[in-house]
Amino acid sequence: MAVENQQSTAALQRNIRIIHALAFFHMFMLIVPVIVPFFQSKGLSLSEIFYLQAVYAGFIVVLEAPSGMLADHFGRRSVLLIGSIAHGLGYAWLIFADSFVQLLVFECLLGVAASMMSGADLALLYDTEKALSNSEDSHTDSIAHLSSTKAFAEGAGALAGGALAMNSFDLMVAAQAGVAWVCLLLALLLHEPPYREAPGTQALRGFRAIYAHLMRGDRILRQTFVALPLYNLCTFHVAWLVQPYWEAQGLSLVMFGALWFAQSLTVGVASQCGHYLERSRGPVFALALIGLLPVLGHFGMAWLQGWAGILIGFILFFCRGLCQVIMVNALNRRVPGNVRATVNSLTSLNFRFGFMLTGPLLGRVAESQGLPVALGALGVASVVIFVLIMLPLIRSVQALQRDKARTNAWPG
Repeated sequence: MAVENQQSTAALQRNIRIIHALAFFHMFMLIVPVIVPFFQSKGLSLSEIFYLQAVYAGFIVVLEAPSGMLADHFGRRSVLLIGSIAHGLGYAWLIFADSFVQLLVFECLLGVAASMMSGADLALLYDTEKALSNSEDSHTDSIAHLSSTKAFAEGAGALAGGALAMNSFDLMVAAQAGVAWVCLLLALLLHEPPYREAPGTQALRGFRAIYAHLMRGDRILRQTFVALPLYNLCTFHVAWLVQPYWEAQGLSLVMFGALWFAQSLTVGVASQCGHYLERSRGPVFALALIGLLPVLGHFGMAWLQGWAGILIGFILFFCRGLCQVIMVNALNRRVPGNVRATVNSLTSLNFRFGFMLTGPLLGRVAESQGLPVALGALGVASVVIFVLIMLPLIRSVQALQRDKARTNAWPG
């Protein structure tokens, strides 16, 4: 029995390493730092690029929640295998894609991959940590490590992609296709851990029960579920505007890769220090920081030009790293394991649906009115989200802290 337990523990510990490796190669995106110039080389305008991404987001909206349900019912590993196959096929197709319609097929394949992998990897990591009987702090650390792994992978891919793009976009795409298939090899090595719930936890089955749990139960869970995709959206829009922003400054594609690497490094550093910030300064301070940084970043980029605007844009990527640890952990520790993948997929669905609605509009504004106007509009939206979404969440956390203080102070 002791030998079996040791083997099981070793398999679960190996699982954590494989999940991180899978995340690394999934996010090792050679193409991302130069994707706007790449699409433009195919004859697409900025507005068409945003429409293309809106279709990609819409495809994920259709598949996101079902993929989470599949992961909860048939296992995270099976869904990750499907996603890895679609990921490899998508980049293999991109080698030959040369028109808007062909690029649309590429985005649809990547939509399948993203929807299958977005919630399953995080749920698998959380389940593995629980099976190892680790503490809540271990969950937070693991989420931070996973987020920073993805950020560092994106940064490393950016450096390589920028260098390859200077020689040939075709060479860059071929290298990306080779990297993409590594995800499938890693997914085959994964081990499915058992789902263990706390005593008395009620199993949730079906979207109605999950919705009731999210919207009618824990107030902080409900508010976090609403806030998380909105703040992901706050920092995601700018990722599609920074490349035209850099292009307007006359920067080379090599500099695109270097800057994207620096931004990814910023996300990774923020992911690593996010939970330390929450522990040392408290969740209220951390949430206030997440809420205010997008306001500063968007308006700063809109009002400043040159390197001053480029550097202040790093604030948005620091905010992304904080959000991916603090708010993601706040959500996951409040939902049962048997629906964790579904809930993570639902947050991703809301995020993608939001981009599907706002992305094309933002692209049109940037193209017709200029980047400063588009960035200023994002700044105004960040203020509205802070007032209507983040402040109520902060007040709920403060109320919970007061309740805990009164309970601890009560004798006996």
